Amino acid sequence: MRTLRESIVLVTGAAMGMGALYARRAVAEGATVVLWDVDAPLLAEVAAELGPQARPYVVDLSDQKDIARAAALVRAEVGDPVVVINNAGIVRGKLFVDHDHDADIELTMRVNALAPMHVTREFLPAMLADPGESRIVNIASAAGLISNPRMSVYAASKWAVVGWSDSLRLELTLSGSARIKVTTVCPSFITTGMFAGARGPRLTPLMSPEAVVSRVWAAMRKGRPMLMLPAMVPVSKLFRGVLPVRAWDFVAGTVFRVYNSMDEFSGRPSK
Repeated sequence: MRTLRESIVLVTGAAMGMGALYARRAVAEGATVVLWDVDAPLLAEVAAELGPQARPYVVDLSDQKDIARAAALVRAEVGDPVVVINNAGIVRGKLFVDHDHDADIELTMRVNALAPMHVTREFLPAMLADPGESRIVNIASAAGLISNPRMSVYAASKWAVVGWSDSLRLELTLSGSARIKVTTVCPSFITTGMFAGARGPRLTPLMSPEAVVSRVWAAMRKGRPMLMLPAMVPVSKLFRGVLPVRAWDFVAGTVFRVYNSMDEFSGRPSK
């Protein structure tokens, strides 16, 4: 891929956790980084840390109109990004019957599934017009490949991301725009506050945010179509595809203990 020096990188969910780590990587490579997040105080802290290369925008990613408003500002004030990292996400770790219609179901689908589509749709036309290489990184989840109790709506949102993201990759390749590379990322549990209390399945260690960001960044630069990590994620996907449902339930639930991974989930404390 082209050098990122003096290029523009946009990161959603950039006020904390892995979003802030992606932003730091962009700044370290000389890029101007556009930070999108709904948390204004934390966003200001990250922008202050990163200095003049950071351009923060308070954006409600659950609102398509606010995404369009912010995108118009970015185009006018900064320019079009050559890298878009759709990182923002939320999780509600509880039984489906306990989900609230608006605060849980609607919000999860809007932030996790629809926002990456709306954000990408805003900046894709400029990428198509640019003869240089561009990158779109969509952070999905292993939950977008394998079902798991207490993650039903989250899993649904990430299944949507996986299907849309890889379909977009194919559209760009088949239409002659393969210089725009789309990477779909499907990690298992990462040691961020988002999944506090969750336990990694057997043979699937919890991953550090720094290690995951390094892997994602390398995959982005290479234009890798899909990144599944750690190694047990693609192995589980293979088993899920070849085993009958009941046999897979036994393997996932009893052998690997996937189905108990969210039993003690607490998540980030409410503000």
